[in-house]
Amino acid sequence: MLDLSIKKCVPCDLKDLRPMTEEVANGLLRQVAGWNLVHESGVLKLNRSMKVKSFSKGLELFQLIAGVAEAEGHHPDLHLVEWNNITIEIWTHAVDGLTENDFILATKINKLNMHHLLRRKLTD
Repeated sequence: MLDLSIKKCVPCDLKDLRPMTEEVANGLLRQVAGWNLVHESGVLKLNRSMKVKSFSKGLELFQLIAGVAEAEGHHPDLHLVEWNNITIEIWTHAVDGLTENDFILATKINKLNMHHLLRRKLTD
């Protein structure tokens, strides 16, 4: 299986782009440690939650994620709840579901140096 971290997201305006099945998504989920599949209003999404050291560390983490998202042209939903709870949701809005782009972005987020921002060490 090709390492997703070396792939690039493809434009979402392709006519042939379709959401993947849950079975395919479960197969790719093994490559994105710490992420979960969730169903929300009939849409399959990737979801990951973390605790940061402080509110400002949460904003720093968002900046790191924004850099990757901009480079890939694929943008997650980022939530900072209360003062230290981060939730990241990724799905391809254009197809109302998951595509390989979502797993590419999740892999690249996982590779970010974020340990200094988190309350606890990430576990795989």
